[in-house]
Amino acid sequence: MMDYLVEFAVDVPESTAQAEVDERERAEAMAAAQLARDGHLLRLWREPAAPGESRAIGLYRAGSDAQLDGLLGALPLYDWMRVTITPLAPHPNDPEAAIDTGTPLPLPQLTRVYRLEATVGPPLELGDTAAGHRRIVPLTAGTFEGPLLGGGTLIPGVSADWQTILPDRTALGDIRYTLQTEAGHLLDVRSASVRHGSPEVLARLARGETVDPAEYTFRTTTRIETGEPSLDWLNKGVFVSVGGREAAGVIYETYLVA
Repeated sequence: MMDYLVEFAVDVPESTAQAEVDERERAEAMAAAQLARDGHLLRLWREPAAPGESRAIGLYRAGSDAQLDGLLGALPLYDWMRVTITPLAPHPNDPEAAIDTGTPLPLPQLTRVYRLEATVGPPLELGDTAAGHRRIVPLTAGTFEGPLLGGGTLIPGVSADWQTILPDRTALGDIRYTLQTEAGHLLDVRSASVRHGSPEVLARLARGETVDPAEYTFRTTTRIETGEPSLDWLNKGVFVSVGGREAAGVIYETYLVA
């Protein structure tokens, strides 16, 4: 396999309808996610660009120049792109190459799937148990949006966070919620979460204050299940989420690990 540095500049024809631009950009995001899952797209960065122009740099891996040409040519935005390809070769002073790690494995990549913003209801306090203080926090409403799924809503009544609060106020969550896409497809989402931070920050969260998510750690491991054939990749995916607690709700940004 060979690595390539690929520079993209996207010029959308002036006469193009915005609906076509939006549809192609959504298809481009899905294509990029598939290339990442297949091990061909390793990294992708934005470049500074002039107003109205979109520029990016990608690190790709392919078996040959011809294979890379085929992968790029299949991109939904390809006929609007100006592409520059630079083949890369190993360097003897590469720090990673100097470390003998045995059989090389691909580095994991993250692709954002959706952002969910949900409101929460008053917690149901089960009380203190041998494992910690137990409570159930209902998720009462919410909407989500993402490049791979489009938009949709959270279904109340079948969505809640079963929490265990430890003596140091660390919150362990068993989060289960149901999403419905704009097309009507149902997604069963289950996450195991941990939220921890300094005593002062956790006390502010407990009082219902809005705290900058950078001041504490709120992470989950997530699985998604659906019966919709076109979304079967969700059933096979491994996901992680970054959470943020607000005064009246919670935010989850969920990423596919490729």
